[in-house]
Amino acid sequence: IYSHTADPYDFYNFDLDGRPMVGAAAARPFDSALWAVTDHGYRMGDENADDGYGDYQTPPVFSGPPPTWKDVPDTKRFVGMAMLPDRSGYWLVSKDGGVFSYGAAGFYGSLGGYQLAKPIVGMAATPSGKGYWLVTSDGGVFAFGDAQFHGSTGGLQLNSPVVGMAPALQGQGYWLVAADGGVFAFGGAPFYGSTGGTWLAQPIVGMSATRSGGGYRFVAKDGGIFCFGDAEFHGSGAGTGRNDIVAFATT
Repeated sequence: IYSHTADPYDFYNFDLDGRPMVGAAAARPFDSALWAVTDHGYRMGDENADDGYGDYQTPPVFSGPPPTWKDVPDTKRFVGMAMLPDRSGYWLVSKDGGVFSYGAAGFYGSLGGYQLAKPIVGMAATPSGKGYWLVTSDGGVFAFGDAQFHGSTGGLQLNSPVVGMAPALQGQGYWLVAADGGVFAFGGAPFYGSTGGTWLAQPIVGMSATRSGGGYRFVAKDGGIFCFGDAEFHGSGAGTGRNDIVAFATT
C-alpha cells in the first residue's frame, strides 16, 4: 500500500493464495483506515478499519472467501469495491456484474446471469448509499437503486478501454476514465481535463473525485498521480520502479 498524507499499511504478510489485489476503499473519511480486496474475495482491513458490521477489530481484520471461490471461472472474479458513504458497509463487484453486499450495504440488483458485451471493470456508490453504478470496459453504465443513468460510451469506438468511474457531487452525474487518461463526463459532472492524447509511461488504472466534486485524480499503473480541477497533488509512486498499482482510494 502506498500512502500520501495517510499512514502507510501493507498486507504482505498475508497468504493471499497468489491472487492479485483489485480494489481499495477508505474505511472512514479523513482517516487512514483502509479496506482492500483481492480478485477472489479476500477482504482485508488495517487496524482502524470497520469490519462492515459496526465492530472495530484488532489488527488486522482478515475475512476469507468460501473455498469454492478458488475454483470459479475468471469471469466471476472480483474487479472492484465501493463503500457506503458512512463507511458502515461495502459492495464487491465481479467481472460478470455480480454484486455482493456486506455490512449495512443493501443489495439493489446486479448483472449476474446477463450476457455482457464487455466485462465489468468497476463500480461507484451513490451519495445516499442507496444505489450504485456498474461500468464495463467499453463504457457501458448500469444503474441500480437510486442511481440515475446519465449516459455512457457503450457502442462508441474508444481509443482505450474504460478502467474506472467516479460519481459527481450529489450523484447528479459521473465521470468515466479510460486507460489513456481520457475522461468522459455525464450528467452534471463537469469536465476538468484529462491526459487523453498525452504520452503516458503506464496506463491509468483508476480515478477518484474530490469531496467537493470540483475535481478528480487518476492513478497510473506505475503510481503516477494526475490531478484536475480542485484536486491537490500530495505525491505519487512514480519513479519507485513499481508497475503494479491496481487501485486508488482517497480519504
